[in-house]
Amino acid sequence: MFLTRLIYASQPSNSFKPEDIEKILVSARRNNAAKAVTGLLYFNQHYFLQCLEGSRSAVNEIYHKIMRDDRHQMPLILDYTETIERNFSTWGMAYLPETEVTRVLYAKFSGLTELSPYHMRGESCHKLMGELRTAIPAV
Repeated sequence: MFLTRLIYASQPSNSFKPEDIEKILVSARRNNAAKAVTGLLYFNQHYFLQCLEGSRSAVNEIYHKIMRDDRHQMPLILDYTETIERNFSTWGMAYLPETEVTRVLYAKFSGLTELSPYHMRGESCHKLMGELRTAIPAV
């Protein structure tokens, strides 16, 4: 079985409500644990940025489910690669909201002071998420 990492961005649709983030996390944590998928979800009211790690089939299945979720729009795969290890191995699905620390890190990896994952390289998003992992306690 190949270990795969997928990083995607999407935008909240008009049907998204602020309380949906908790529903998404509860569902993701339950479903991901059953499929041995780990990862990180970052959300800042404008974008979802998520990393999924696990078997190719499990990661693909979860991503296809996200694409059908009417709370997301304009999904875009930023990085999809086979990898030798997980970056978020202890997180069934960690959640990071936007903070002052995140805004400082945007400039480091994109040259912007606001997150714009559609204008970032997949590798930059991966590095950003890695630094977010160590800079901010996950919820």
